[in-house]
Amino acid sequence: MDDAVDALEGTLHPGLRPVVDASWRRAEQAHLDPAVAAPVVLDGPGLEDARRSHPIAAALPVIRQLLVRDAEPDSRVVVAVGDARGRLLWVEGDPVLRRRAESMLFVPGAAWAEGDVGTSAPGTALAIGGGVQIRGAEHFAQEVKPWSCTAVPVRDPESGDIIGVIDVTGGDQVAEPHVLPLLEATAAAVERELLIARLRDARAPGGPRRERPRPAIAALRVLGRDTGELAGADGRAGTLSARHSELLTLLAWHRDGLSAERLAELVYGDPASTVTLRAEIVRLRKAIAAIAPELGPLARPYRLAAPLETDLGAVVDLQRRGAHRAAIASYGGGPLPGSAAPGIEELREDVIARLREALLESGSADLLIAWGETERGSADEDIWRAALQALPPHSPRRAQVVARLLALES
Repeated sequence: MDDAVDALEGTLHPGLRPVVDASWRRAEQAHLDPAVAAPVVLDGPGLEDARRSHPIAAALPVIRQLLVRDAEPDSRVVVAVGDARGRLLWVEGDPVLRRRAESMLFVPGAAWAEGDVGTSAPGTALAIGGGVQIRGAEHFAQEVKPWSCTAVPVRDPESGDIIGVIDVTGGDQVAEPHVLPLLEATAAAVERELLIARLRDARAPGGPRRERPRPAIAALRVLGRDTGELAGADGRAGTLSARHSELLTLLAWHRDGLSAERLAELVYGDPASTVTLRAEIVRLRKAIAAIAPELGPLARPYRLAAPLETDLGAVVDLQRRGAHRAAIASYGGGPLPGSAAPGIEELREDVIARLREALLESGSADLLIAWGETERGSADEDIWRAALQALPPHSPRRAQVVARLLALES
């Protein structure tokens, strides 16, 4: 009788979410023992060879800038990067938590695919080809049940094949809803970095040179921050002044370059302020010389001498890929929210317009309401009308949407 009830309910493990239940089934079909720890399959020279040859190695500075810098001592977060077979290649973050994680062999060289340890965020993300969060008792292996984790796969930017996985592991906080969009944005930034490096290789004399990874590029974080944080390709980092943050953001956005007059207009609101601009560019060049000297900037037109990754660019990439929920979550407070520079305001409006258009085209009630509940979307009647149209006739959420529309129209 119990088997019949389980079959009717579509689960062999009552109380488990469908994605977790399906993973447990695969583990049981593979006859895994929940008491057995993850095997270590790479060590010493084998691990080093796997690291050197893996394409994600070139994008490690991006991951460290977006995730590991937030996993410093006392953060209680561990960040891991694995290959497509679920073998962990890098494990970084809170040193105390990393030592605790060693007890369950969550270490470089260990195999964490579903076929090795059953249900876990890195292994299940690889198995289903998408982001997943696994909380405590949802893990299959007994030793892993005190932990929670979130993971997303990383894909080849051209073929779309899965090449690896990014995971954060720790307590319950790493499985909060906001963590998954952060990892999706990080994966998008990694994939874009890999594509940039590949295009750079293809344009180099003699064609592609794939015998060693290309160096990573510098990265700039400006979302929800009044001052930007710049990280160089070698991991050096520093916080910029508000003005230098504006200049670097605008130069990264306008990759083809800007005339002195146009850049002065975008920064100061006055195209005649070129003398002030030139002096500030000199100071900017000195400020970033110890972090990312390859950026320049160059003049005539003003432009960056090397690519610069930005978290704002990752939001645009997410929107283009149709990952609208992740784009909304990643956008947060927008770029340099304290800046009144005309160019930064134009940039905000440009990105918001792209997100808004994509949401209206998507027709997803959940996404439309999520945007409507942000500061920028709260007074947008078109968004709320589209949400009302997208909701099923008997949805309990219609009352909320109608009430918001009535308030806007009054």
